[in-house]
Amino acid sequence: MGGAIGETMGELYRFFADLHVHTALSPCADDSATPPNIVAAAIENGMQMIAVTDHNSAENVEAVVKCGKRHGLKVIPGMEIASREEVHLVCLLRSVEDAFALQQVVYAALPTEANRSECFGRQLVLDMEGRIRKECRRLLMGAADLSLDAVVREVHRLGGLIVAAHVDRPSFSVIANLGMVPQDANFDALEISASVHRAEAVANFPSIDRFPIITASDAHFPQNIGNSPTLFLLERMDIDEILLSLQGRGEREYLIQ
Repeated sequence: MGGAIGETMGELYRFFADLHVHTALSPCADDSATPPNIVAAAIENGMQMIAVTDHNSAENVEAVVKCGKRHGLKVIPGMEIASREEVHLVCLLRSVEDAFALQQVVYAALPTEANRSECFGRQLVLDMEGRIRKECRRLLMGAADLSLDAVVREVHRLGGLIVAAHVDRPSFSVIANLGMVPQDANFDALEISASVHRAEAVANFPSIDRFPIITASDAHFPQNIGNSPTLFLLERMDIDEILLSLQGRGEREYLIQ
């Protein structure tokens, strides 16, 4: 894991976070998922922190980060990568620059055919005001030719965090596609779906109990942001503090239903 992790004890604060949010760049997301609408919905629904995690792309990250900063919402740069095994991985990064560096790796591994918006939906690249800059022509719906392990290594090389997405779902999850969470999986956390409580998920999949487990909305519509947040007890809102919380270090904590 890159980056220094400090455990000096300052005053700790509660932050509600939704760490899996899509914009209109994701082909399955609604066109209304613009930076202003996302930020407004997150604040209205009581979030202090969100992560932008579009499918296989970071082209809207900077716009949402800037819009969030204007309105007092912390936005973590991120991406939801579909690995070669078609396992969805939420990647949380330290900076917009790191998100673009990861995007370069992913784009080189995506299929060469163009997106068909009439089949898969538009992929809108937006500015911080929500204006359309262009449509992304890459096929973001597909899987990148990167193994699960390769994605984990690259994100950790950049000092980011890896969360295996919606592990309880029957498709595009590590359990559904691999039949298990590998013993040597170097995930920082697992995510369960908004509709599932932790106790139910652990009862159905006992092997996940060895990992930190968070919840998030996986919102594809702004109004769904914050419908299943994770509550963090942190000194400040950043990657280092989130990791300390997931690991239960420095009196940091996290709480889900």
